[in-house]
Parts: sequence; C-alpha cells; structure tokens
Amino acid sequence: MPKKTKVTNFLTLSAVAGVFVGVLVYFGVRMVESALIWGGLTFIVSLVFISTMAMMVPDNNNDPDKQVLS
Repeated sequence: MPKKTKVTNFLTLSAVAGVFVGVLVYFGVRMVESALIWGGLTFIVSLVFISTMAMMVPDNNNDPDKQVLS
C-alpha cells in the first residue's frame, strides 16, 4: 500500500525554496523588504506548483497480483 503525501511535505519544500530565494535576494541587494517579498512570492508559487504536480499523479489502487490491461 503506497504512502499518502502529507501537506507538511509540500509546505516544507515551499518554505525551503522561499527562504533560499529570500537569502539570495538579501545578500544581493541588502534590502530586507525586497528579500521578504521575493521569499514570500517564491513560497506561494512553489507551493502551487508542487501541489499541482502532485494532483497530476494518479492513485494506483490496482492489485499487484492482477493484470492491469486485460
């Protein structure tokens, strides 16, 4: 039985991406406001992207002992 993906996985990946971009922007321009804006924007965009990609994967509820195409 495959494991279900939890929401915390999506939030963690998006938060890591947002913090990474925020740190890069901060050290690039030395402006906290710009770093927060870009970090937040990256968090939202990556969360939507990861969630959309996860919804595109179909659930495989087939029995492994039966043929799929018959």
